Amino acid sequence: MSDSPGFVNAPSFFTCFHCGLPVPDGAHYPIRFENQTRQTCCPGCQAVAQTIVDSGQGAYYTHRTELPASPREAESVLTQLGLYDLPEIQESFVRVETEPIREAALILENIVCAACIWLNQHHIAQLPGVLSVEINYATRRARVRWDNSRIQLSAILKAVSDIGYIAHPFDPGRSDDIYRRERNTAIKRLAIAGLGMMQVMMYALPAYIATDMTTEIRLLMRWASLVLTIPVVLYSAWPFFIGAWRDLKRRTLGMDVPVALGVGTAFVASVYATFFGQGEVYYDSVTMFVFLLLTGRFLELNARRRAGAAVEELVKLIPAVTTRLPHWPARDEEQVPVARLVVGDHVLVRPGETLPADGVVVEGDSAVSEAMLTGESLPVSKGKHANVVGGSLNQASPLVVRVDKLGTDTRLAAIVRLLDRAQSEKPRIAQLADRAAAWFVGLLLLITLLVGLAWFVIDPSKALWVVVSVLVVTCPCALGLATPAALTTATGRLTRLGLLTTRGHALETLARATDLVFDKTGTLTQGRLSVRRVVPLGGRSADAVSAIAAALEAGSEHPFARALRAVDAVALNVSQIVNTPGRGVEGTVDGRVYRIGAPRFAACTETPPAPPPSEGGESWVALADVSGLIAWFALADTPRPDAAATLALLRQQGLRLHLLSGDAEAAVKASAQQLGIVEWHASALPEDKLAYVKALQSEGRIVAMVGDGINDAPVLARAQVSIAMGEGADVAQAAADMVMLGSRLAILADGVALARKTRRIIRQNLGWALAYNLIAIPAAALGLVTPWIAGIGMSASSLLVVLNALRLANTKSVTHPPGARS
Repeated sequence: MSDSPGFVNAPSFFTCFHCGLPVPDGAHYPIRFENQTRQTCCPGCQAVAQTIVDSGQGAYYTHRTELPASPREAESVLTQLGLYDLPEIQESFVRVETEPIREAALILENIVCAACIWLNQHHIAQLPGVLSVEINYATRRARVRWDNSRIQLSAILKAVSDIGYIAHPFDPGRSDDIYRRERNTAIKRLAIAGLGMMQVMMYALPAYIATDMTTEIRLLMRWASLVLTIPVVLYSAWPFFIGAWRDLKRRTLGMDVPVALGVGTAFVASVYATFFGQGEVYYDSVTMFVFLLLTGRFLELNARRRAGAAVEELVKLIPAVTTRLPHWPARDEEQVPVARLVVGDHVLVRPGETLPADGVVVEGDSAVSEAMLTGESLPVSKGKHANVVGGSLNQASPLVVRVDKLGTDTRLAAIVRLLDRAQSEKPRIAQLADRAAAWFVGLLLLITLLVGLAWFVIDPSKALWVVVSVLVVTCPCALGLATPAALTTATGRLTRLGLLTTRGHALETLARATDLVFDKTGTLTQGRLSVRRVVPLGGRSADAVSAIAAALEAGSEHPFARALRAVDAVALNVSQIVNTPGRGVEGTVDGRVYRIGAPRFAACTETPPAPPPSEGGESWVALADVSGLIAWFALADTPRPDAAATLALLRQQGLRLHLLSGDAEAAVKASAQQLGIVEWHASALPEDKLAYVKALQSEGRIVAMVGDGINDAPVLARAQVSIAMGEGADVAQAAADMVMLGSRLAILADGVALARKTRRIIRQNLGWALAYNLIAIPAAALGLVTPWIAGIGMSASSLLVVLNALRLANTKSVTHPPGARS
């Protein structure tokens, strides 16, 4: 005799050790496992099983709870694997970090239990050239990084196929199919349990209230109840038994262990009482408990789907097809799949259509909604030369866009990768809750044993249902759900508001933050110069001198020139432009020669007049004609429109605010005074910023850092929680725990408020779970709680935790900007 796959003492001549199918007569394909000979049904299964055992992954056969697909089912796709090595195929789902390092998002089929995740992760990770692999059991999505000079993607996919699974590029439609299958199965189990419960209760009620029921009728109702309870236990409650068996084989105590013990004990005792006519039956309690628990878990399934919907919504933003203009600037059109686009293509995006890729507008003026990406509901004006983001919605007029980035290189794909990373990491509080839940289950089983022994001495007739009540009424599920339910909901809500969480610990740490440190340029300010003041001289108007300045700077890309051109002014004719690098521009406007730039250049003298009195932080540009200076322009990097209001909100939330900048003292001081920041430091190098944050941390402060530049990356990495601007440098975003997707600074106040609310809800959930069990366990141990009431209590406890966490999904923005999503 040899074991069947994952189950002991099953005859090998009935089933294949690997796939579980019947072994044909005369087939002899043995393998050696755990010093025993195991039979497989074909050479394919023999090769797969031998691969698993030889690679040191034999524990898979101990851990798994269901059977994988046979390799023969995957055979039809093996011939296609080589296609995935073609560059034109990889463009749509493979991201090249730096040659030859690549990363791909895959979806795995035939994943049926946690052991499948374990096996695939270990098997893929052992392949030469694979750098990392992460698999999300809930979504079946895998993210694999590999060295393309050492291993090809087709070899990774074949390695997955060798152990009985199928891997292919991630498709959100397949993820939806998996969820629908799980949901449909849950509905079927719930329906069977509900129907069984109602029918059993119809038979149980007369037995409770009738005083003259004959023994024959009572026995008949017991047998009818047994028949109705069998499908509830063996089908509806089967996942609990499978989960408990898996946990016990791994020598761990999971949430399913007390549930399986309670249901199994009550059912076995009831079957015994029915067959031998002795003792009480608990069919009504068993069916009701299973129904209530499945109801709670079904609602949890939907709640988790809703809480984690942010990623799936983002993935689905890119359309399947688009209109390409193959001979631009000719206007002939063709409908093509987005996957066939290449960089440099021109696409026509009509009003109401979604942009298929990142690119630049080459024709048209429109308003584009980036609400799903940035959280800002107001549409953004886009004209010629404007950058647009794939996944945003064109609302007003047709746009012709030149494609610059596709697939995994787009901003949308980067957001999804960061969210995936955040959801794959567990914060400290979640790890503590998981450990507490495991400890709790062990303590519960010890208490149950002691209670059972005590009641066996006090009143043996009540011992069984008291034991079942103790097992059933306790709720480690609520303890385990308290933290992840809240964190997942909060993360999804923040993403919709425009603050992307990229690390699992970020929300927890932000809630505890005491100090918020800001960079200046590009963070509190817009990161671009604008004309703050115009001072005309000699009786001229501000509009007249602004028009001359804009005409002179029309062809320059200097930051000063862009700022001067941005002023609304009448267009003038200019000629004979002469650009003197580092000094200014000279040209003829309407027959008159003008010079604009540094005061000495414009005035043609080494001792020009002094500029007007300044508030600090301003750069002066002079405009002159042959007679002398005719205007001064004060240019400055202006604060973001909502900066002052946001900082006021943050101060109200009890945070100490700091400003660190590498800019000159005058500019930093002016910004600090304008925004009401008391603690500021100018001319700060990256090492100075790092030392400042370390000093705060040495005082026991919890520091949150907000920055956008390359020079901010070290201090972002040092702070307990870091936030990067979405418009900032990639290296700053890579070092950050959170990324602001839009330009609205007020999302910081929303983030702090939601993080603190999340912490409160986690504490409420943990407090409720603890208080419930402290009351429920003694009550059940004293015989005051019947099994069916215990089932209601346990299900209600889990459901309450999830519903409490879902309150975070409807949290309103604390800033309430006009028209903003909330």
